[in-house]
Amino acid sequence: MYTIERQQLILQFVRKHKVVKLVTLTNEFNVSMETIRRDIQQLAQEKKIEKFYGGVKYIEPVEGLIDNRLHEQLPEKVAIAKACASLVQDGECIFIDSGTTTYQMTQFLLEKEKLTVITNSLPVAFDLIGSNIEVIIIGGKIRHSEKSVTSNDFLFRFDHLNINKAFICASGVSIEKGISDFSLEEAITRKQIINISQTVYVAADSSKFNKDVAIQVCPVNEVDMIITDYALPKDTINHFMDKGVQLRIVKTNIEDTK
Repeated sequence: MYTIERQQLILQFVRKHKVVKLVTLTNEFNVSMETIRRDIQQLAQEKKIEKFYGGVKYIEPVEGLIDNRLHEQLPEKVAIAKACASLVQDGECIFIDSGTTTYQMTQFLLEKEKLTVITNSLPVAFDLIGSNIEVIIIGGKIRHSEKSVTSNDFLFRFDHLNINKAFICASGVSIEKGISDFSLEEAITRKQIINISQTVYVAADSSKFNKDVAIQVCPVNEVDMIITDYALPKDTINHFMDKGVQLRIVKTNIEDTK
């Protein structure tokens, strides 16, 4: 088992049990105490767990500012974004969600012809200014922390949009609770986009899986595909596929996919 895969499994185990002794982890994963300490040190540096004498406890996630998240797991986000952009055809109308993963799509769309991008992301809109891409930004309230626009039918007529493909972000992805987000306003906007889009893709790196945050956006069976990175543990892949969820797994070497 690769180190990154084991660390993801350790994080899932700690998330499930909240507080875990180190000796329990050595027995669960059949590795030495030295190996567990190295894994725990890495996860603690990433602020995913908190160490205490003889054990660890899970840190419940909170949403940080988008600027602070832009460089987190950047190779994975770029690989996922490139895979998303490869699904876009010339002449289509697509939606790009606000988020650090979908934001990376813009660099891979510039050569597309007769493309229309609808977005609620101010950074996405700014990146496409001066390109040949038509940009429509939804109307509504600016959410400063995400540099996004949240909206509803009172502020913006979603039923006037004809979206071929929507690329949605997520803060949490699980079989039980589906796609989830920290913000009620973001969740409402995403629900409306999902309802009117012909095809819906979720762009989420592996750290978002088996995690539920405050607000459910939709069940996993309401999206057509989830695109994620190669660090997703095999048992998680099998769990989702057994439930009929279509996954596309991309390597951080963005030339290779499986």
